[in-house]
Amino acid sequence: MSINYAAFLVGHKRKPLWVGETEDRYPDENEIVVKNAAVAINQLDWKMQDMPWVMFKYPRRGQRRYPIPYGDRVLGHALSFATEDERHAGFQNYTVLLSNMASPIPPSLSFESAAVLPLGLSTASAALFHEDGLMLPKPSLNPVKTSTTVLIWGGTSSVGSNAIQLAVAAGCDVIVTASSKNFEAVKRLGADWAVDYNDGSVIEKLKEAFRGRKLAGALDTIGREKTFKQTAEAVSQIDGVKTVVSTIDDFEDSWLPPGVTGNAILAVSIRGLEDEDEKKNVGRMVYEDFLPDALKAGKYRIAPDPLIAGKGLGAIQAALETSKRTPGKKVVMRFEQASLSSRRLTWKQTPHLSVGTGYNPVLVIFNISAKINKQRNSYAQDHTFCHSGKSSPHIAVERSI
Repeated sequence: MSINYAAFLVGHKRKPLWVGETEDRYPDENEIVVKNAAVAINQLDWKMQDMPWVMFKYPRRGQRRYPIPYGDRVLGHALSFATEDERHAGFQNYTVLLSNMASPIPPSLSFESAAVLPLGLSTASAALFHEDGLMLPKPSLNPVKTSTTVLIWGGTSSVGSNAIQLAVAAGCDVIVTASSKNFEAVKRLGADWAVDYNDGSVIEKLKEAFRGRKLAGALDTIGREKTFKQTAEAVSQIDGVKTVVSTIDDFEDSWLPPGVTGNAILAVSIRGLEDEDEKKNVGRMVYEDFLPDALKAGKYRIAPDPLIAGKGLGAIQAALETSKRTPGKKVVMRFEQASLSSRRLTWKQTPHLSVGTGYNPVLVIFNISAKINKQRNSYAQDHTFCHSGKSSPHIAVERSI
């Protein structure tokens, strides 16, 4: 059994991250264990190092099938920020993922490119399909046209790039705002029309673009006060569903014109609730039922391109600093490559979450390194670091068995 390593945040603003050995992790219900090959750095990651930690809990789903075969190349969304479970953290050699938040990827797609996808995909999915979002029809490779149009403010962002493609897959037309130099890029993703958000008459031009169309709702992918207000103002002047969903942390009701409703969305909401109807689970709808076939058929584009910023856990700190300096880029760190284990990682007999304070909600790309059985191997615990009396490794890793 080889030793696993993780990158730990040992204190507020402590740099660099400390890389060291950590304890074994085992999957609970509705989970898989993966060997990481590449990880995307998100803007939240360096902010969590520089700012006070914010934690919250989220309910675990019940047991169900495991659709991904042993040894497949997959992408997935690591959710330790939501679960407070260090097994679900992403800056580690091995990660435990919820099986409804992972998708197989085709041989034609590199790990580094695939690492770009999950957070933007999850956020866009929450905005478009969740009950707190626009509740569009589920995405399909052969969608039925809805005769409605979605407005996306910020079409070239990671969230915007995914939202365009998902809205089209839901049968909707799409009108976006983007800089004029990116008009062709958003149209390649499926947008029907683009308006320059730098134009002083952007609201009037959006109103004109929607003439004869019915609005299905709007998504502000930028999540700032200015863009939220602009999106809401545009929606107030367009016929249809007058709802704005946004990546903004919070907003004032006074920012909404009369008759317009708003909602701040969270990517983690698509993982589902414990007693939720399977048919309503957005994570399964997107990661299991839609994305694998879409990627295999070449009908889903990865955008933006990855910016590779190092290799190995020791490179994570530099990657965080790169991400801080380049907010418009998707920074990706490679892991050391190794062959899959020939032995099995086993099922944890007690089906409960081990609650900790690992915080990183990063996206991971990986090879599945284990099959799930009904017995658990013994394992030795290694050290973790403590913060405010809680077990708080930035990363938790799996051992290779």
